[in-house]
Amino acid sequence: MRYVSTRNSDQTVNFSTALLNGLAPDGGLYVPQTLPKSKTEAWEASMDFPDMAARILTPWLATQVSGAVLKLILKRALDFPVPLVKVGDVWVLELFHGPTLSFKDFGARTMSRLMNHFVKDEPLTILVATSGDTGSAVADGFGNLPNLRVAVLYPKGQVSPTQEKQLIVRRKGVRAFAVQGTFDDCQSMVKELLVSPGKLNLSAANSINVGRLLPQMLYYYWAFAKGKWQFADVCVPCGNLGNLTAGVIAHLCGLPVRKFIAAHNSNDGFPRFLRGDETPFKDSVRTLSNAMDVGRPSNFERLKFLLSDERLRCMIQGRSCSNEETLTSIRRVYEETGYIADPHTAVALAAVRDNPDPVIVLSTAHPAKFSDIVEQALGFAPASVPALIKLDSMPTWVQSLPPTADSLRLNLESWD
Repeated sequence: MRYVSTRNSDQTVNFSTALLNGLAPDGGLYVPQTLPKSKTEAWEASMDFPDMAARILTPWLATQVSGAVLKLILKRALDFPVPLVKVGDVWVLELFHGPTLSFKDFGARTMSRLMNHFVKDEPLTILVATSGDTGSAVADGFGNLPNLRVAVLYPKGQVSPTQEKQLIVRRKGVRAFAVQGTFDDCQSMVKELLVSPGKLNLSAANSINVGRLLPQMLYYYWAFAKGKWQFADVCVPCGNLGNLTAGVIAHLCGLPVRKFIAAHNSNDGFPRFLRGDETPFKDSVRTLSNAMDVGRPSNFERLKFLLSDERLRCMIQGRSCSNEETLTSIRRVYEETGYIADPHTAVALAAVRDNPDPVIVLSTAHPAKFSDIVEQALGFAPASVPALIKLDSMPTWVQSLPPTADSLRLNLESWD
């Protein structure tokens, strides 16, 4: 399996190079040169998530990671439940039962162990920009691994209080930076340093890294295995489009997704592109579903590389949801079914209302991480969970930064 840049398909690299580089030298994103077809027996009868994961990922990684090592990595990384539950007329795949209560645990925990497997000499510094959940998943997944350290960048004042607590908990080998700007600023800082690292040994853990996307393919297969569907629609809450891109790759490898529904908040550049807008993307705006507050999604470049505009618009429907509609969705779903959805899942549930075909909604975060927003919608807060309660007594570390790559570089160069 070889990988090419979205900006230069002539030069190929292997998986470990793509994984450890994060971004291609020309600033492009790595994509697989060819897509292996998934054998239906690899997922149709799956009863154990890590076992299914090993069978799906073996064709991608077999030349670089032995079968025994891969199985051990996946067993340790993906050691939490992935339930598929019926909510009214739709099925919800709950992806928030990992240690940081977010779907980002799938990619971060698998990717960290794969990186640690390949890094042998000089320690690698992992950069991650987060609009909410990615940073804590990466910090938790990468922290305390011997060959890795992590710099987490998040927009100051633009994540939920619970998300910030998760981000700034003191962990060995992890530093959190509150950037005085937006998520797009954080993402630009990461990209600039990756292209011009100087003496720093860097990689990235955002979904710009193809190593994040491969583990995220897995739960799409799991949903179809659990639901035993011949075909179904899949609705994905969208921000940086990495989750959607992972599903598209699974589909191109053979998973029978009938269509994708890209559910957005007011940061609706991708839905506007799908409707034919020639200049759809703009600066991000703050919403109640803050992990989706991305104005210029990086993975749009990957989607455009993988598929023509015509095919993208045929395969994916884009929908958007205002703050008021998000609160209404939380309230309606609870009143009709008793199910409490976090604001990101609520955006997706609003997008699929009255969908005529079987539909799977990816639920990306635990509602307790957004208790203030749920309380605003329902009049009461969801019950907290032990993983969040213990945050109050844990020590923290955070540093404020201006939104410039140079400020980040100086801090990383002085990291002893």
